[in-house]
Amino acid sequence: MTVPDKPALSRLFRMQWEEAQNSYVLLYPEGMVKLNQSAAEILKRCDGQHSVPDMVAELEQAFDQRGLQGDVEEFLRAAGERGWIR
Repeated sequence: MTVPDKPALSRLFRMQWEEAQNSYVLLYPEGMVKLNQSAAEILKRCDGQHSVPDMVAELEQAFDQRGLQGDVEEFLRAAGERGWIR
């Protein structure tokens, strides 16, 4: 799957902080997906406004790391295959 230029969360999913899970989750009609911190940070930026390079730059700055492009793109491809983003 090709990663969209400016990914956005699919309308079928809603991301929110779930106190009981102590993490962000993706809610959808059939259930819930518990997200790890990395997934949540990437999906927070999937608003249809951030380009992938912008997302990578923000994440690298926020976590003081370099070389995240490949990991972010890999996650976005997997998220797209699961229908989480469009």
